[in-house]
Amino acid sequence: MPPRVDLYDSSYSNYELEPYRQVRLQTYGADYGQTSWVTTQESDEIPKLLDIPPASHVLEVGCGSGGYALHLAQTLQCRLTGIDINEPGIHNANRLASTEGLSSKVHFERCDASEQLPFSDQTFDAVFSNDVLCHIPGRPTLLRELFRILKPGGRILFSDALVIGGLISQEEIAARSSVGFYIYSPPGENERLITEAGFNKVHATDTTESAAHISKRWRDARERHKNDLYPIEGAATFDGLQNFLSTVHTLTTQRRLRRYLYRATRAAK
Repeated sequence: MPPRVDLYDSSYSNYELEPYRQVRLQTYGADYGQTSWVTTQESDEIPKLLDIPPASHVLEVGCGSGGYALHLAQTLQCRLTGIDINEPGIHNANRLASTEGLSSKVHFERCDASEQLPFSDQTFDAVFSNDVLCHIPGRPTLLRELFRILKPGGRILFSDALVIGGLISQEEIAARSSVGFYIYSPPGENERLITEAGFNKVHATDTTESAAHISKRWRDARERHKNDLYPIEGAATFDGLQNFLSTVHTLTTQRRLRRYLYRATRAAK
């Protein structure tokens, strides 16, 4: 079985290093510090799907190194709070916010989203999360918490790249799960959980092609920068991440694992 491989600590701790910046640019076409399957086109569509006007207060669950949250705050002139369990990611995010003069509008804090969220009822106008909920235990509880902290009429958006679409071997599951804790979902389960949490107007879009596309570009970009990344990561991490990305590409190309983007609304009173 593949050993556990470090993706997130190495990505966030080495955020500023040029090889990592080049890998992000060559993978996504724009550098927001990404470690997800979100294409740049999808990133551009998130504000429209959430209908975020200026002066809104938005929460990102799993903000990572904070680049995309800062991009939204600058572009939309909204307030934004980001939470993540990864300490290097939060440290980097707050450093970037300070460097870019956005600390008054954007705040990042370390938070375990599997526990009660440290926010009052009806705090946020919108909540989004890119390929993160699959990492978090207790998804029904988290969805109820997101409902609680959303204002009436607020919208939620999240993606899940671990919806089972076919037969997957033990070895493939181990390789796909090598970078962290994961929960795999049967088709229709997210829609059921979203509805049970209290949301309505639930909409699911199949974005499996995004995961297939990004995983290949990510692996190829890392391979091009192998000579730079090898001394930083070491052989075990570099090779393990390449195997992880290859497995993602195979499973999504064959649609045995599928990725969906979910949207829903907390009804206005």
